[in-house]
Amino acid sequence: MKVILTHEVTGLGEAGEVVEVKPGYARNFLFRRGLATAWTKGGQKQVDAIAKGREVRAVKSLEEAKSVKGNLEAQAVTVKVKAGKEGRLFGAVSTADIAAAVAAAGGPALDKRRIEVPTPIKTTGTHQALVRLHPEVQAKVALEIVGA
Repeated sequence: MKVILTHEVTGLGEAGEVVEVKPGYARNFLFRRGLATAWTKGGQKQVDAIAKGREVRAVKSLEEAKSVKGNLEAQAVTVKVKAGKEGRLFGAVSTADIAAAVAAAGGPALDKRRIEVPTPIKTTGTHQALVRLHPEVQAKVALEIVGA
């Protein structure tokens, strides 16, 4: 099934690309989360508009992403979460929690969909997260998880 990606999907493609996926993946994941729309002849206009907008922003965002990367990697971000006595969390640290902590620490407002955590964070201590700022620029953010 052909779909048009409306947002970047890790491992699949960028916004504006037409990709071939299995119907169940499209129905149950991409469409429900608003990450894609069904491909039609009229949808090709949408693809062209997204591609044109991406070209305009590409040069500006690369320079901006490099400066934001330096700021993010220079500071450690503290995330306060509910934890038990032995340092185990009640649940896990979400990407929304990380985005809120970065903003509270004086960093830029980040989209939670651009933050990747390699393994679920379920203990207090020091961890790392990867932030995709641009297709060519990724920043590693040092996280200090503390119990509240």
